[in-house]
Amino acid sequence: MSIRIIPQDQLEKSEKTTADTIPPLLFPRLKNLYSRRAARLRELAAKNPLGDYLRFAAKIAQAQEIVLYDHPLHRDLRDRLVQSAAQDKPPLDIHSLPREAHWQRLLHSLIAELKPEMTGQALAVLENLEKTAAGELETLASALLAGEFAQVSSDKAPFIWAALSVYWAQMAALIPGKARAEYGEQRQFCPVCASIPVASVVHLGTQQGLRYLHCNLCESEWYVARSKCSNCEQTRDLHYWSLDSEQAAVKAESCGDCGTYLKMLYQEKDPALEPVADDLASLVLDARMEQEGFSRSSLNPFLFPDES
Repeated sequence: MSIRIIPQDQLEKSEKTTADTIPPLLFPRLKNLYSRRAARLRELAAKNPLGDYLRFAAKIAQAQEIVLYDHPLHRDLRDRLVQSAAQDKPPLDIHSLPREAHWQRLLHSLIAELKPEMTGQALAVLENLEKTAAGELETLASALLAGEFAQVSSDKAPFIWAALSVYWAQMAALIPGKARAEYGEQRQFCPVCASIPVASVVHLGTQQGLRYLHCNLCESEWYVARSKCSNCEQTRDLHYWSLDSEQAAVKAESCGDCGTYLKMLYQEKDPALEPVADDLASLVLDARMEQEGFSRSSLNPFLFPDES
């Protein structure tokens, strides 16, 4: 199955789809999204060997919360949605969507919020970004969105991505359409922006027991059935790993067919779980998966690969 976002006026009122029983796509709920993430990061930092870095990430998430509301985005995406539906592409495709100057305003606002909170190397990085020309910032953003991480220093990447993420999340929240599940491929990519997940979440509440992949950029979530590899959709060679026990709230689902793994977060085990925070706080599990020969099919916005 794949997911398409269809303009409302193109949907028949009597149309019956998978979305009637299982919502295929959940657009981001921006209210308190980043403040909840910051709070979870601080909570996890108290008993984690990577506590200092988790607190660093919490400062960025808290700054995202502030700039989100200081710089609201007003944009009519109806034409974009119609065009993308006709082209069978995500409406906010990172590979083709023209970026507006708004994202750089978000970046500079983030820098202003964070400078009083940072010292040492982090402060130097912020000051360097503050002086970087607009054209160079666009080049760095394009490299990150294209997955060319070697083109962007790993100390700059989280700040740039933080601004891009707020920008894409603001747009995603404005999409005036309805998702429809159809047969197709490439479920490993976000149907809103074509980025990749940070982790998957097995939900509580109205989506009880359903697994959704959480986008590492636009904060949308999309449904992928459990017991199916989220990267290649095979079902025959899946295994589940945890560091604590079978009842662990965070596990890794590995696939022997494609050699990748993705974290699974079980809200029934811990309702406070937050995809970005709990993925970052469980890097010991990543190390174990690498020892077993598996590679991540996901990317955490606070953990970019080092320059090669």
